[in-house]
Amino acid sequence: MHDKTYRIIQWMTGDVGQAGLRHFLDNPVYDVVGVLVHSKEKVGKDAGELAGVAPVGLQATDDMESIIATDADCVFYTPVIMDLDTVCRLLESGKNIVTTSGFFHPSEDFRDGGERIRAACRDGGTSFHAGGIHPGYAGDLLPLTVARIASRVDKIELFEVVNVLTDAPLDHIDWMGFGKDKDAFLSEPTLLGLGVPFFAQSMHMIAEGLGVCVDEVTAADVRVATAAVDIPHPEGVLLRGTVAAQHHEWTAWVGGRPLIVYHAIYVIGTPEQLDPSWDWGLTRYRLVIHGDPPTEVTLKGVEQPDGSMVHPGYTWTAMGAVNAIPDVCDADPGWLTHFDLGLVKPRGLVRP
Repeated sequence: MHDKTYRIIQWMTGDVGQAGLRHFLDNPVYDVVGVLVHSKEKVGKDAGELAGVAPVGLQATDDMESIIATDADCVFYTPVIMDLDTVCRLLESGKNIVTTSGFFHPSEDFRDGGERIRAACRDGGTSFHAGGIHPGYAGDLLPLTVARIASRVDKIELFEVVNVLTDAPLDHIDWMGFGKDKDAFLSEPTLLGLGVPFFAQSMHMIAEGLGVCVDEVTAADVRVATAAVDIPHPEGVLLRGTVAAQHHEWTAWVGGRPLIVYHAIYVIGTPEQLDPSWDWGLTRYRLVIHGDPPTEVTLKGVEQPDGSMVHPGYTWTAMGAVNAIPDVCDADPGWLTHFDLGLVKPRGLVRP
């Protein structure tokens, strides 16, 4: 019913970029025409090798100028931190951008950058869209989808639970301050705390979807649990008494009451290895809508017959954005939010 193909550039091949690239190479809707990498070890490698599949005859490069000059319909842009100048150059060069790196929904924190993106879209006749798993789906699209079957919404809570040892890159141990002295950890900025403006975009999106406005977004004091015993991991040992779990909480206030509350719980170890003994369960997203009727939805990986379960977080992150590419490419120019796109129609998911 839809035989159009889209020429794709994969911009960076970290965990999310690899998931996207692997999908592009297996989906007949997409034709990969360029792969940009950062590390010298990946330069010259076949795109298939980088994606963990058979070679396809396309070599990766770190030559940004040659990639920008490549004719393509869309760039899947997946660095952890967006470089706004580069994104605007790509848009001005006539390439649409779908990204997991930020600018999910207009908010005051992104006003200036948003204006630059809109201007670049006008100049290039292109479109820009950001998606992912959280922000980009679990904390905004999913709550609004479930709210559609509610009669009244009093409060929305979203719990992101991640077991770092099994479901996150090991570099998160250092990045997120695991293994630090508790008092030192609580006195310093945290990685998740620095990301509040990004999560707040999702809160503003929910509020807009419900026809209300956010007064302010506040952060509760971070709670931590320490290691009750030494906890070994592939890169060393988390020493007893150091930070082994952290619970961040952010609230969007509407009309003087808490309407949207996000919980980010990142844990190393099992409940018996923690002090206090936190038991948040397996890695998952748990959505609770308090109201009429009270409703709960959990998004998690599926346990296989052998008892194993791999958390599909990187695939979710990639595909939450990737599946919007055809609609973004076919849309009128501009910064397209989830509201602008409406119900995205994923293409090429059902394959022989």
